[in-house]
Amino acid sequence: MTQPTESPVAPPDPGPDPAPAAPQLRRSGHNKVIGGVCGGLGRYCDIDPVIFRIALGVLTVIGGLGLVFYGFGWLLLAQDGEDENEARRLLSGRVEGPALAAVLMALAGCGIFLSMLSNGSVMSFAWLLTLAVAGIGVWSQRRSLAPPDAPADAAAAQTAPGTVSPAFGPGAAPPETKAPPTPVSPSWWRDPIVKDGTTGPVGTGYLWGAEDAGAVSGFGAAARAMKDRADKAADRATRGPRSIGGIVFLLALLACGGAAAAAWHHQPLGTALQIGLSAALVVFGLGLVISAFVGRTGFGTLFTAVLTAALLAGASALPKSITTDWSTVDWTPTAAADVQPSYALGSGEGTLDLSKVVVPVGQSVRTRAEVGAGRLKVVVPMGATVKAHIVVGVGDVQLPTEKPEDVDIEPNQKKTVTLSPPAGAKPAGTLELDLHVSIGQAEVDRAAS
Repeated sequence: MTQPTESPVAPPDPGPDPAPAAPQLRRSGHNKVIGGVCGGLGRYCDIDPVIFRIALGVLTVIGGLGLVFYGFGWLLLAQDGEDENEARRLLSGRVEGPALAAVLMALAGCGIFLSMLSNGSVMSFAWLLTLAVAGIGVWSQRRSLAPPDAPADAAAAQTAPGTVSPAFGPGAAPPETKAPPTPVSPSWWRDPIVKDGTTGPVGTGYLWGAEDAGAVSGFGAAARAMKDRADKAADRATRGPRSIGGIVFLLALLACGGAAAAAWHHQPLGTALQIGLSAALVVFGLGLVISAFVGRTGFGTLFTAVLTAALLAGASALPKSITTDWSTVDWTPTAAADVQPSYALGSGEGTLDLSKVVVPVGQSVRTRAEVGAGRLKVVVPMGATVKAHIVVGVGDVQLPTEKPEDVDIEPNQKKTVTLSPPAGAKPAGTLELDLHVSIGQAEVDRAAS
């Protein structure tokens, strides 16, 4: 009796192909002009890299931000086929040409950016262009990762139930077997070696080292001594150049002090500090360049250079009215005609005593007083009506109606007040005061008589 022939069973449907993995954000190794940052951004965002190159070029010309963005991108993004970025190489003490170029590019961009801070329209356009390019990149990257629509005849392409797919019919070859992935080599910072063998990469087969195995044969001491001598010789041969970070720091300190001292007596405080810090930044840059050929520098030199750039930014924000000489000045006009249109002091304590000025009823006297850093005190006559407009960048404002111990230090204080004469005082005219203090205290006090 003939046995019925069994129909071959179709393998389970593997389902739709998985979506392609998103590309990693890395610097391009072949589509590059300088460091491959724009090529990597174009591949990641699915945009022509020329768009990023044009945008960074415009940002470089108008405000230096293009150099800042490109320099940090060069430092933080690893190149195709590499596991370490340039910033990690710097932190490990390996100052190489690409890392050095990225640092110098970022520092140059910071210098240009600081010089353009006062130009509000240029900075506004730069930030708007940055946000626009970033928005386009994010939108294009998300659009490229969106799953494609299913084809209309997807149902017809599937094999009907109970039938055998031609690909898996009798005599068809099974799917090709793929080799397992190659294990990743261990990394000293990612996979630490643990002596008990429970975790970490597989070692050389010795739990405590090959020299301990030789001790069993009676020659452990001699083998260990020979290995120590060989290790010391190899260490001397591979130790590399000496560090020049200390010399670079000392030279930068001397350059900063010398340049600032040369401009101290004939330049405002902010300008003198900028000159000194710029000289130090130049020394740090030259030190990084020299370390690529002679000696080496480490994380301390790089951190000090970045700190110097931050201090340079703070010095550029200081008002030009602050001088390097601290002095005490008293202005004491005795009549309304002697009151000057303006009084100014760079740094120190300035006192404008108007107590002896007699302002006729129905008339007014106007003056302006300014102190860059320090204290500005104005004494007004007893019977005068005072209209004061007070502006303090960072500091405190004291009025006759406040207690002396009531100190309130705030940034960007602006007050417009009218102080009426006390009851019983002889009527007089009006004093109009325009008081400005960049850093410090502005005080208005009324004379006792």
